[in-house]
Amino acid sequence: QVQLVESGGGLVQAGGSLRLSCAASGSYFSRYAMGWFRQAPGKERELREFVGSLIWTIDGTNYADSVKGRFTISGDNAKNTVYLQMNSLKPEDTAVYYCAYNSGRDPRLTRAGSYDFWGQGTQVTVSS
Repeated sequence: QVQLVESGGGLVQAGGSLRLSCAASGSYFSRYAMGWFRQAPGKERELREFVGSLIWTIDGTNYADSVKGRFTISGDNAKNTVYLQMNSLKPEDTAVYYCAYNSGRDPRLTRAGSYDFWGQGTQVTVSS
């Protein structure tokens, strides 16, 4: 089992910045990637939107077009923690943000169903 705990959400004005953290703990056999997703208000869980991902072994990142150039994912192997730096925030970025763990069983990192474990989510609200 893997436990993921997000932190760092909050209320920010448009144009501001926030940094989310996701700390992983527990026992896991393999660790391929971490992803960030978001669920906008009123949207179903199945419609969680891909934000970005980090492949640990190559330190490779990928981002949704809607956040490219504004959001940055990084990881700290020693702390088993992944970060999501969000700059130039917009009201449409308002959502609950989730981090997720991918063991490598399904490498399609833009798909929520490819992830094995999820955090509880942290609320990000951007005011206009």
